[in-house]
Amino acid sequence: MTRQRNFPTRRMVLFGGAAALAAGVYWWRATPPHYGGAKLTVTQAHEAAAQGDVVLVDIRTPREWMATGVPSGAHPIDMRRDDFLTALARVAGTDKTRPIAVICARGVRSARLSRALTEAGFSNIVDVPEGMLGSAAGPGWLKTGLPVTQVEGGSG
Repeated sequence: MTRQRNFPTRRMVLFGGAAALAAGVYWWRATPPHYGGAKLTVTQAHEAAAQGDVVLVDIRTPREWMATGVPSGAHPIDMRRDDFLTALARVAGTDKTRPIAVICARGVRSARLSRALTEAGFSNIVDVPEGMLGSAAGPGWLKTGLPVTQVEGGSG
């Protein structure tokens, strides 16, 4: 007696579910959330930081800073730090209305953090969605040729 197979098989369902989960995780990590607040191009962020109009914060990891450098005039603060808000207050002060521009690699983390900071009561958070490496928003800090400061073993 031959055993009749039911389609789809359990293996096919599990594989399909795993593939859908992987695609969803990829989409979530690669797609910036909507941030309805202010945005600057990398050129505008560079000029505003140079003029002292915004505090520019590079929220990437120390490994990323060492690989590409940090935007000139930016404060490198790894967003994963447990004391991120304390470190931010050290460079930006405690005035939650002070303009703070946030940059990451491609605008995904900066959009997420911009939303989180706004929800935490900061009223003047500015996203730099191009990021260092470029995104759909533009070519990014590096390809635009804006200056960077090299970092050695930064702890952020």
